[in-house]
Amino acid sequence: MLFDELARVSGAVAATTKRNEKVGLLAGVLRVLTPEEIEPAVAFLVGTTPLGRIGVGWATMSSVNASPAEVATLSVLDVDRSLRSIEAMGGDGAHAARRGALARLLGAATADEQRLLRGILSGELRQGALTGVLTTAVANAADVPVGAVRRGAMMAGDLGAAAVAALTGGRVALDAIDLKPLRPVQPMLASPAADVADALSAIAPIDLDQGAQVDWKLDGARVQAHRLDGEVRLFTRNLNDVTARLPEVAEVVRAMPGGDLVLDGEAMGLMDDGSPKAFQDSMRVATALDAFFFDVLLADGVPVHDEPLAVRREVLAATVLESSRLPSIITADVAEAERFLHRAIEAGHEGVMVKDLAQPYEAGRRGKGWRKVKPVYTIDLVVLAVEWGYGRRTGLLSNIHLGARDPDAGGFVMVGKTFKGMTDEMLRWQTKRFTELTIGEGPIGGRHAVHLAPEQVVEIAIDGVQGSTTYPGGVALRFARVKRYRDDKAAAQADTIDAVRALLRRP
Repeated sequence: MLFDELARVSGAVAATTKRNEKVGLLAGVLRVLTPEEIEPAVAFLVGTTPLGRIGVGWATMSSVNASPAEVATLSVLDVDRSLRSIEAMGGDGAHAARRGALARLLGAATADEQRLLRGILSGELRQGALTGVLTTAVANAADVPVGAVRRGAMMAGDLGAAAVAALTGGRVALDAIDLKPLRPVQPMLASPAADVADALSAIAPIDLDQGAQVDWKLDGARVQAHRLDGEVRLFTRNLNDVTARLPEVAEVVRAMPGGDLVLDGEAMGLMDDGSPKAFQDSMRVATALDAFFFDVLLADGVPVHDEPLAVRREVLAATVLESSRLPSIITADVAEAERFLHRAIEAGHEGVMVKDLAQPYEAGRRGKGWRKVKPVYTIDLVVLAVEWGYGRRTGLLSNIHLGARDPDAGGFVMVGKTFKGMTDEMLRWQTKRFTELTIGEGPIGGRHAVHLAPEQVVEIAIDGVQGSTTYPGGVALRFARVKRYRDDKAAAQADTIDAVRALLRRP
């Protein structure tokens, strides 16, 4: 298949807001792919490559210009081979070699193909064809239940591999994909809850004699540990192999009793007093990390991921020493769960996870079986700049750049940006409002932005702040989202940079 056909389908998908139309367009192109084309095509259609990021960043992309080809000649496999070649380049002169190879690839691409390639390599493909939509399209094209495709993708750790199975072997091939040590699976995910009472009420029905499991929630990095015939491999939330970076964790897993093993947990750095290091400090390459496991998918060679959590909990306790497990209780009592939450916060951690003891491990799913409870902070900041939106936000001013007041130096210090929490009505309102406040345009952090007079105050909800070398104030917001615009406050009443920095001392 010509890559141009994928590009044209991608453009058509971006042009419609109707999910069923997106699914139909994608299913149509999936049906005519050869087996060798399926995996790269699926990756391209969700805005990535079969190898993930390949060492071509925004700066490299913006520095390479090539006139588009008049006639489409590139095949899907041509593009896949070119990107694999670029990823493999290393050593002295690798940057220049990558730029040259990228220029040749773009020079052979039509205008539509260039658009798709730039979206893939920048990580900013805006077409509304996220993994969920493409998963449904694969099921449609293969005439199999979408749940079977979803399960296959979770167990294979990759939608492309599941798509190959579905489109070449149907349901039988999909069902044959199962948990295999040393091959990471998509992690089970949690949905947010307003508080402990809300989380407990969502775990339905709660047996008052059994309750729910409540675990501490650490501010670390998700780590999936695999052991097969004594070989240990460690994977991140995004399924990247980080075994070499975590030798201490690998050794702990290697020493655990039993045979083949798959565990789920968090890795983080600890201070001498046992309190957690800040997330960005834990993620430094030279930092030694400890791992704390909270679930088990396979123990002594026996899969247990389909067993209820009540069973997996016992298997975990028999496999992992208490010092390498998360603090955990079973309760149906809101007051007891809140006390446990407060102990987690006092110890410097994020909050708690509330889990249904009857639930199996649902790889890749974000359902009601796991609920996360974290404290939320709100701060009043000033909008300093804004970016034009993409996709369904095309024509609207969307991402806002946020600043805290600096009473010592005067003016405002940028501390982050967000596009989350904005309703359609809010987007329309802020487009009109920010057009009135526009004072110029220009780059901010490599992105083109509309600069504003610092007048509009906005209330932002955050999970906390972290140290940052990106922003001049030395801090950056964590999981920022808009709560409301504050027309009742002047910019001079916004929170100060010192008030934002003070949140560094809170978990």
